[in-house]
Amino acid sequence: MKRKACLCLFVALSLSGCNKAADTQGRVATAVEFPKADRPVSSPGATQFSTEVKRDSVGEARKVMDLADLKPGMTVADIGAGEGYYTVRLAERVGPKGRVLAQDIDREALARLGQRVERDRLDNVSIKPGAPDDPRLPAHSFDRIFMVHMYHEIGEPYAFLWRMWPALSNGGQVVVVDIDRPTDQHGIDPLLLSCEFEQVGYELVAFKDAPELSGYYAQFKAAAKRPKPEDIKPCRWSPAMTKNAAK
Repeated sequence: MKRKACLCLFVALSLSGCNKAADTQGRVATAVEFPKADRPVSSPGATQFSTEVKRDSVGEARKVMDLADLKPGMTVADIGAGEGYYTVRLAERVGPKGRVLAQDIDREALARLGQRVERDRLDNVSIKPGAPDDPRLPAHSFDRIFMVHMYHEIGEPYAFLWRMWPALSNGGQVVVVDIDRPTDQHGIDPLLLSCEFEQVGYELVAFKDAPELSGYYAQFKAAAKRPKPEDIKPCRWSPAMTKNAAK
């Protein structure tokens, strides 16, 4: 009986180990303490969402910056900066007394952006590579953090948002622009977006459907407390979310 009990215990532990291994397969080691996103993740798309002329023709950047109440002298981060469409316009808006940090995980895109920054002599812009689960932003530094048409490509949203939380200055807020469609089709349901942010310690403060932005605009602030990684519960998307949002 003892041998049988030991064998059962061994099998149970082995299965537990297999499940844990399966749960962490393909994930970066620094993210495994956080829950895995219970949804598909879009594959990285082109670093240029659309032509700059086309985006300016509908006043995209100006509209986003106006909604974000972006003012001269502010310090901002452009997450997923890509070719720098927002970076250069944010730099102009915050002016010489403001600062812009452009971040991306695509080092080739950052190299091209660096050439653009140097060519245009944008002295208030700095560039820094990020990680799939960490934007690597300095703490207590940003009045606004912009995440435009890129959130659906973050493979570890809970780790990423949790580590971004301390980067906001007092009164700082996060701006997200995205499209209401499945996350494996380069978009995200706004209810799912809000749920993921709220699970990690943010509160929604503004939301607006904005066709001129090719989607919607959402703005979040840091909540009073940031939960421990083990207390974060993954949000589960269902078709009912979209149906409820339409009512």
